Order: sequence, then C-alpha cells, then structure tokens
Amino acid sequence: MNRCSWCLGSQAYIDYHDNEWGVPVHDDQIFFEFLILEGAQAGLSWSTILAKRDNYRRIFAGFDPAKVARFSPALIEKALLDPGIVRNRLKVEGTVKNAKAFLAVQKEFGSFDAYVWKFVGGKPIQGKRKTMKDVPASTPESDALSKDLKKRGFTFVGTTIMYAFMQATGLVNDHLIDCHRHDACARMK
Repeated sequence: MNRCSWCLGSQAYIDYHDNEWGVPVHDDQIFFEFLILEGAQAGLSWSTILAKRDNYRRIFAGFDPAKVARFSPALIEKALLDPGIVRNRLKVEGTVKNAKAFLAVQKEFGSFDAYVWKFVGGKPIQGKRKTMKDVPASTPESDALSKDLKKRGFTFVGTTIMYAFMQATGLVNDHLIDCHRHDACARMK
C-alpha cells in the first residue's frame, strides 16, 4: 500500500496519515485543536506534538475554545509546569489568546468553519503532487489566511504553519497522487 513518505517513521504517524490528515474538517472544535497543535509544533517535529496530543487535550479542556479563553494566569502557570506539553510560555499564552480570537471569529461568521473555508473557495484544493519535493511550504491561500488571522489577533499562525493546518484539516489534499489516501480524500468535501 502506497503512502506519503513523511508518515513512515512510526505507527502513530501512519495512523494519523491514514485516518485524519487531509480529511476535510467541518467541526470548530477540531479546527481549534489543529490551530493550537500546529502552532505548538513551530520549531519542532510533528511527531513530538502527536506524542503529546492527549496531554494537550487534557490540559486545554478538550480544546473547547470557550473554556480555554477563560484560563486564568494561575491555570496558565499550571500548564507551564506540565511536562506533557511543550512548555513554552509564548505558545501556552498564545493558546489562550487564540481561543479568544477564535470565539470572535465564530461570533462574526457564525462558525470558524464558515470563516476558514472561504480561503479555498468552499472546497478542498486538490494537490496533484507526485513527490514530496512538489509540496510547497506555503501558498497564496495560506498567505491570505495567515495575514487575516494575524489581523484578528491570533499568534503562531505564520504562512507555513497555516499551510500545515490547511493540509491537516483537508482544506488542501496534499496526499501524493500515488498514495492510497489521495483519491479517498479527493472525494470528500
């Protein structure tokens, strides 16, 4: 069975690739989770974040943005003491800041889903990548999303991070064309 080569390092990577990566998301809580996890990954490997994912869910209230937005300074300090997450103050404080900005987007657009899909014209962009070298680090769409999120007060949302977010949440189908998941994800909306 052919898979994208990036996922072949561990069974956790393979499971993530085969079951989640590139599947179009329409659930705001999942969008919030990936927004936070992709930002936490900045400067680190995705395998590090994937291994800590359950701890992030535990510490950040199951990625409920309304609950995270209400985190007190004491809760932030408690999170920073937990070795189960990346203990970077800017990233942890950014999670709370992003939760507040996320709620503002939901209020303005009715949902984060309605907001974010407009950056790709309402349907997944179908990458026709033959090799990993063909996969870009960013695109005009991730540039636009990054710029707009920054304007709205989000942090850790640079264009490269946003492109990874778009790939993870199925806004872009970047499974290689010979990967067994490419066609399955291409049929999803």
